[in-house]
Amino acid sequence: MDAADAPRILIVEDDPDIVQVVRAYLEGSGYAVDVAGDGRAGLSCALTAPPALIVLDWMLPSLDGLEFMRILRRTSAVPVIMLTARIEESDRILGLEFGVDDYVTKPFSPRELVARVRAVLRRAAASDDGGEAPLERGSLHIDPGRRRVCVVGEDIEVTAREFDLLHTLALRPGRVFRREELLDRVWGSDADVVDRVVDVHVSNLRRKLDAHPASAGAIVTMRGVGYAFREDRA
Repeated sequence: MDAADAPRILIVEDDPDIVQVVRAYLEGSGYAVDVAGDGRAGLSCALTAPPALIVLDWMLPSLDGLEFMRILRRTSAVPVIMLTARIEESDRILGLEFGVDDYVTKPFSPRELVARVRAVLRRAAASDDGGEAPLERGSLHIDPGRRRVCVVGEDIEVTAREFDLLHTLALRPGRVFRREELLDRVWGSDADVVDRVVDVHVSNLRRKLDAHPASAGAIVTMRGVGYAFREDRA
């Protein structure tokens, strides 16, 4: 692969030792790498020259990882893998609520991080190959090729995982998907996640859809089972 065509990864991390190791492994795996040493600098890079993926530390000077995500997700759905020493499930769920796509817990294996970068980018590429036709579900327009969601012509900003969830549900209106199925289809077998992660992402997605009267109520919960796209919206 030509260097100019290599997927560009933005590392936002203030520990120079971690940056050195992560950069070396990513570049050795064929990625181009940019680095920012604090949250504000990283956010500026992410918004002015969007990378293929961001590796983001939770604890950062000037702007921590959660505030970074809160601002980033206003306008960008770029995939984010968060580096964190926090191991509690409640912390992981908090990050997911802010739009984080995956986690790597410190101390970590650089090889594992590279594997997770590949997995996240692979999932994004699989949904972005232009091979699937757009879906029209009532007022919703879901375009897999452009990874775009519109309601009555107005774009809805969704994360990569939120898009994959919506697309999976909308492909089969009325069909109830168990949480385990959604984990397998959207996160894959290589993801270290739990059922609660699905609930968090569906909740975030539903909030965005329900903000538009024309798409409100598109996703329904089947208590004790899972989720479905409303059949009368097809």
